[in-house]
Amino acid sequence: MKKTSFWVILICVIAALSALALLWQHHQAKADAVIANVYQDGELIRSIDLNGLTEPETFTVTGPAGENEITAEPGRICVSHASCPDQVCVNMGWRSDGGFPIVCLPNKLVIEIESAADENPIDGVVG
Repeated sequence: MKKTSFWVILICVIAALSALALLWQHHQAKADAVIANVYQDGELIRSIDLNGLTEPETFTVTGPAGENEITAEPGRICVSHASCPDQVCVNMGWRSDGGFPIVCLPNKLVIEIESAADENPIDGVVG
């Protein structure tokens, strides 16, 4: 009976430590800076710390096919309006991670999101 209670206590302690580790990791991921870099024709024109924003911010970038209105909110960014004909960049919606960039080919605009957690990313080949 004594051995059984030892193993039960040990398993409970390991489970509790695992849960704490997951909570800590989740908290660290939220605390990392998330930077949206706005490029036009390959040149960085603006960097925005999305986690540092306290209220929405809107600005306009003018390109060869017209204007892109970019809206950034705490933790996310999107192209809210574009004068280009295809509207692909607007239809991409809000982005909050670096999964893939927002791109407007007619205006040569790219918005990439990076975070401190992206320093050692695991790609499809390694993962």
